[in-house]
Amino acid sequence: MSMILRRILLATTAAIGVFVGGWAAVWPASFYTSFPGLGRVWIAVDGPFNEHLIRDVGALYLALAVASIAAAFCRRSEPGRVVGVAWAVFGLPHLIYHASHFAEMPIIDVVGNAISLGGSLLLGIVLMLPGRRVDRHDADRIDVTKENHR
Repeated sequence: MSMILRRILLATTAAIGVFVGGWAAVWPASFYTSFPGLGRVWIAVDGPFNEHLIRDVGALYLALAVASIAAAFCRRSEPGRVVGVAWAVFGLPHLIYHASHFAEMPIIDVVGNAISLGGSLLLGIVLMLPGRRVDRHDADRIDVTKENHR
């Protein structure tokens, strides 16, 4: 995977983390009654309001967002791969939980959940893929180029 594509994927995960995390951490009651927006309600249908839990989920998403942003500024692929692992480890049980409640939801919410949660899990999995391999000839050429720019 190219570094440009990895950075785009990391920016996408960062945007998800900032949107969900910022809303949940800063406005937990609104998040509870209104997430994901557009007149749909995915959280309030799942039990009583718990400000502590919602703020913690917001903090988790914000932490993932910051890790994504930090990895996007790295020159190597490994930090982005590690962030992908974190998104996938979070995303899989998150998707499984919500999928186990799909029967109770209107079809539009099932589709929205599957796309949003499955999409963030898929982003994490794709981020785990190795970067483009640099063969020895390319590595030697890169080292020579660095020497010429000093």
